[in-house]
Amino acid sequence: MKYDYFVGGRWRNHEAVREILTAIRAAGKSAYCFIDNEYDSDGIRFEKTPTDIEKLMQNIETIEDWQSNPTFKQIFENDMNGIRDAKETIIVFPAGLSAHMELGAAYGMGKKCYGIGKPEKHETLYLMFDEIYADIESFIDARVATAGAAK
Repeated sequence: MKYDYFVGGRWRNHEAVREILTAIRAAGKSAYCFIDNEYDSDGIRFEKTPTDIEKLMQNIETIEDWQSNPTFKQIFENDMNGIRDAKETIIVFPAGLSAHMELGAAYGMGKKCYGIGKPEKHETLYLMFDEIYADIESFIDARVATAGAAK
């Protein structure tokens, strides 16, 4: 495995995702996360720190050739490889549709799955989560700190 964690969420919630990613790395763990990737081709421009997230998302959500768009395909490949290459998956709430699909993929691959934050509503398929933590501190204390102590 290349990563301890795959961290998924929604771009519109990128600040919370970045906070969690930073805390995981500060705890000495490795992570793949979509916000680390930059893209600038085929009508898609993602920066690591977007200035106008709504404009960015509206542009992405209105691309008509998304199924044949090479950059869309590259984003898909990068994220799927990130899931495969990680031991465990974290989804940051509120999460978008892609993050929910990533949760399903990770669960189907037999990965342990964790949520951080408060889900917008309860879903039966949230039983895919091994645990949902209220905040990053709770997750670090329960998963990372205890794993380090066990070594």
